[in-house]
Amino acid sequence: MAKPLPPFPYTTLEVIAEPPPEDGFLRVRHLQLRARFPDGSVSAPFAYDQVERTALDAVVIAAHFRDADGTLQVFLRSALRPPAARRSPEICPLPERSTLGHLWELPAGLVEPEERSEQGLRACAARELAEELGFDAAPDAMLPLGPSTFPAPSVLGERHFFFHCRVNPAAQHAPAGDGSALERHAAILAIPLVDALHWLKLGEIEDAKTEIALRRLAEIEP
Repeated sequence: MAKPLPPFPYTTLEVIAEPPPEDGFLRVRHLQLRARFPDGSVSAPFAYDQVERTALDAVVIAAHFRDADGTLQVFLRSALRPPAARRSPEICPLPERSTLGHLWELPAGLVEPEERSEQGLRACAARELAEELGFDAAPDAMLPLGPSTFPAPSVLGERHFFFHCRVNPAAQHAPAGDGSALERHAAILAIPLVDALHWLKLGEIEDAKTEIALRRLAEIEP
C-alpha cells in the first residue's frame, strides 16, 4: 500500500485588486495577489493573470467496444487546435511536424451551467458522445473513469471529468456536431486500445486528456 502524501504547506491567497472581467468567450483577469504563508508571514504583492470562462469544466469520454475477436477498440476523433497549430517556429525548442495542431483526441466538451451536478456531468457526457461520435446513450451509461484533473492549473481553473461508455458500432449515426467550423470534416477512427497506447509512446497521440483516459481504460479493461 502506498504511503500517504505529506500535508501541504498550506499557503492562502489574498486578492488585493481585482478589476472587472473582460468580455469574450475567454476572459483574462489581471489580479494583484499576496500570499500568506503557514508561519503567518506574507509576500509582497504580485501580479497574476487568470483565464476564466462561463462554461469552465469539461467532460472526456472513452467510447469502446470489443470486436468479433474480443479486441477492445476505442474511438478517436481528429481535432484542429489553433493555439497549437499557430506555435511560432522561433519559440519551439525542437522541430515540429507539418501536422502541428492536428490531434487525435477522445470526444470532450464543456459543462454547461445547468449541468453542474453528478447527474448533469453524465448528461453532458451523453450529449457530447452523440454530437462528436454519433452514439446515443443514456446518461447512466456514462461510467466514471477515475478522478477529475486540472489540465492547466497555472492559467485556468478548469477540471476534466472522465467517463467511459460501451457502445455498439452498428448503432452509430452521423454525428450532429456543434456547428463549429473546426469540427467540419473531422475524421472518426476506431482502433485497438493496444495500438492507441503504442501511438502514445511514439508521440503520435499528443493530447494529454486523451492519454490519461486511455491509460485509465487500459487499467480496468485489460
